[in-house]
Amino acid sequence: MSTRRLRSEDYNDYSSTDVTPEGSPPDGMNGFVHPGPYQRFGETNGTTWYQTLIHLLKGNIGTGLLGLPLAVRNAGILLGPLSLVVMGVVAVHCMGILVKCAHHFCNRFQKQFLDYGGTMMYGLESTPISWLRTHAVWGRRVVGLFLIITQLGFCCVYFVFLADNLKQVISTANGTTNDCSPNRTVTMTPTMDSRLYMLSLLPFVVLLTFIQNLKVLSIFSMLANMAMFVSLVVIYQYIVRDIPDPSDLPLAAAWKTYPLFFGTAVFAFEGIGVVLPLENKMKNPRQFPVILYVGMTIVTTLYISLSILGYLRFGADIQASITLNLPNCWLYQAVKLLFSFGIFFTYAVQFYVPAEIIIPPLVARVSERWGWLVNMLLRVALVSVTCVLAILIPRLDIVISLVGSISSSALALIFPPLLEIATYYAEGMHPFVIAKDVVISVFGFVGFVVGTYEALVELIAPATTVGNGTSAM
Repeated sequence: MSTRRLRSEDYNDYSSTDVTPEGSPPDGMNGFVHPGPYQRFGETNGTTWYQTLIHLLKGNIGTGLLGLPLAVRNAGILLGPLSLVVMGVVAVHCMGILVKCAHHFCNRFQKQFLDYGGTMMYGLESTPISWLRTHAVWGRRVVGLFLIITQLGFCCVYFVFLADNLKQVISTANGTTNDCSPNRTVTMTPTMDSRLYMLSLLPFVVLLTFIQNLKVLSIFSMLANMAMFVSLVVIYQYIVRDIPDPSDLPLAAAWKTYPLFFGTAVFAFEGIGVVLPLENKMKNPRQFPVILYVGMTIVTTLYISLSILGYLRFGADIQASITLNLPNCWLYQAVKLLFSFGIFFTYAVQFYVPAEIIIPPLVARVSERWGWLVNMLLRVALVSVTCVLAILIPRLDIVISLVGSISSSALALIFPPLLEIATYYAEGMHPFVIAKDVVISVFGFVGFVVGTYEALVELIAPATTVGNGTSAM
């Protein structure tokens, strides 16, 4: 996909690949002569390290975190956390591979920035296989397609999450008191279907996505992080109290449900789509590797602790989002609303990536006079598509697992190791590194196939129940 620099400063080309129409690097890979020592500079009006860390946390802490207790139920109280640790280490390692390969090609071609697709394209150009070099542009296109599917899939999940939590809060509003006893019976007031809640949210989400500047979004991200932090503190203080005897919980669940765990886990850890865009918008990109590992360490710690404690607290009754297991008193109703507030603003951060891939090339085809209108209409259309897809598949747990298995596994686990092999194979790689990369990619591919199959089977013919006898909200 072309990423020509547009007239509007809001559309800074964060890829800056400057590819030819055929998609090949200028002057070819082998004919390039370095003009001088490579220096990496950020944007003068770019984000600070603190703003970047906020965006990184915001892009990873969301509905995937709240769905991990159910994921652990699908894997087992022992196998689940162990798998999460392995998944976290591998996912962060793959993020590091992507950043390393992007820096390698930035150095080689004296470029300021490269996005995921551009890095993959240059990686294929570096392989000794002539067919891959000839069709290297498809590396960019395939990555762009999966990025769009993944990030818009996240946005679909957010619509379902917001609708389900708002519906639960409103349906129990008349019976909500200060009594937070989990055994208290609450009368549910009939309310509209969750799909209608999604439609009601659509205009507000559209207005949010009209904000196109990451520095402005960082303000909302900070507010969202604060709201979600307070919510998580309250959730933690509730689930650590009165944990029942875990001896009845299986150490390892049935293998049939493990693919659903895989899909949810890789969905939660799939923040790779925002890694390079965030680095490319920094004032000082050299700080990014430290920010990446610090931020992802915080994220992984949250994932593992909440998933274990949540499953221990609610056991087989755990729902697709742990917020739906909280008592219906004013304190925990406020928690649901606070977390929903955070997820609402997270939508804009996740939407930023597919919008930057899809919209600039299309806006560049029209005159400057109509560019702003086309930009706005495309944003309305994309947000509407995510809303419609959420309405068609309103099961939060299945949407998360399906998005994770189909696209997140490809971006987070399959592509980065193959990219590392393509980038460095001609320069010489240790056999252990090659074997490591192959194992990670095969693991991701198996999870992709089996996880997608099991999620589709569960969607078509539900065989499990999620919490209190209901089928996943």
